[in-house]
Amino acid sequence: MSNWIINQGLSAFILVVWMGINIFLFVYYYLLYDLGPQFEYTRELLGSALSWARAPAAVLNFNCMLILLPVCRNLLSLLRGSFICCGRTMRKQLDKNLTFHKLVAYMIALMTGLTGVVITLALILMITSSMEVIRRNYFEVFWYTHHLFIVFFAGLVFHGAGRIVRSQQVTNPPHDNSFCEDQPESWGEIDECPLPQFAGGFPQTWMWVIGPMIIYLCERLLRFIRYMQPVSYKKIVIRPSKVLELQLVKPGFKMEVGQYVFLNCPAISQLEWHPFTMTSAPEEDFFSVHIRSVGDWTEKLIKMVENLPEGGQGPKMAVDGPLGTASEDVFDYEVSMLVGAGIGVTPFASILKSIWYKFKDSDPKLRTKRIYFYWLCRETYAFEWFADLLLVLEKDMEERGMRDFLTYKLYLTGWDQSHVNHAMVHFDKDRDIITGLKQKTGYGRPNWDREFEQVRQENPSSVVGTFLCGPQALAKDLEKKCVKYSDVDPRKTKFYFNKENF
Repeated sequence: MSNWIINQGLSAFILVVWMGINIFLFVYYYLLYDLGPQFEYTRELLGSALSWARAPAAVLNFNCMLILLPVCRNLLSLLRGSFICCGRTMRKQLDKNLTFHKLVAYMIALMTGLTGVVITLALILMITSSMEVIRRNYFEVFWYTHHLFIVFFAGLVFHGAGRIVRSQQVTNPPHDNSFCEDQPESWGEIDECPLPQFAGGFPQTWMWVIGPMIIYLCERLLRFIRYMQPVSYKKIVIRPSKVLELQLVKPGFKMEVGQYVFLNCPAISQLEWHPFTMTSAPEEDFFSVHIRSVGDWTEKLIKMVENLPEGGQGPKMAVDGPLGTASEDVFDYEVSMLVGAGIGVTPFASILKSIWYKFKDSDPKLRTKRIYFYWLCRETYAFEWFADLLLVLEKDMEERGMRDFLTYKLYLTGWDQSHVNHAMVHFDKDRDIITGLKQKTGYGRPNWDREFEQVRQENPSSVVGTFLCGPQALAKDLEKKCVKYSDVDPRKTKFYFNKENF
């Protein structure tokens, strides 16, 4: 249990607080409309429907106030940088912004005349287009449909502006509502039952959402300013593995390891922005991204670059960022486990490059004493663009007498028998036949129990940061291993799980 608290305790606490506020608002407003004397006559007309309508409305207002904040990516990046004093556990919560965004959306969907239908329809379209299968394979559908949030918030503000739910006004002298509610024929006829006067309540929704809406508008303004800033190309490389490497230069651009940017290519679409982790190091005079062909936008960009004349400049590119991720914290740990799957290796390219520069410059601030790096790939040619970096690091560590600093293992998950036979024939070679590295490529998937046990034994009293950029199924597996192999004794090994989220 204590191991689970190490990795998930604060997240669970925040979730409980959020749920507690939702429950409090629901109960408070339910009792207000169910027992409040000012709604005595309205309850008589509408029955329990009044309470059941107004209590969820309060919950809706609260969650609509929250839902814009997790997608203000520049705000989150700013907060992440200012939370250094609060420790890595607090910063990890900012990396779960999209999970919280989805959670709030589900709460809104559960709680929701004409504007109500519009709100619900817009919400249904946004939620269904956010499904993993659609977001990954039809990003454009997800992107454009999500702009219905403008319709949603406009409908939300106007939904309560009609003041349909009315309460009776206080009369002087006050009278017994419970006595009069059953004899409407006596209203205005006897002194005990004056004719009731009704008035709609003052609209409240706008007060809940105005703050986040202003913050979000500032966010969009900042994105527009960055969109207008010039970006130039330093180098364009098309790898045989259908991976496009762009080396870009932008005035005033400063990055940290593991950060990502959003790219926009107006020649393809004026509105679409796509996230890519940077593979360059902060010490370099450019920033680079590696783009794999996985959808319409990336395919069009790669074809556009392939058709460029010799020495031609690439298409105009706009950049929003850099934006922070969990990988920024890698140098906060003395020991780090880096796990990349496929193109998910990109943030770790940035980290390993930066380490090379830090050793080259003898950086005294480098706290990291050991790194374990794992890369899982389906195709052999995917190793091509990254093997050169590992080769340089491998040689550099040997020259410095620090062979144990970097332990790396590459796994080919899409192998067949021909790969194995080829490896067996060349088993006695000093270098791996696929990568050219001293470390031989593994076939299949890692035995994570064995790997975590090895790390724990080799680092008996360390805090180990485990970083993943890969699929959700692998994330669940690694998170369980972090809990399983973290020792209850605070003086012994503990594993902290961190995952890249876009």
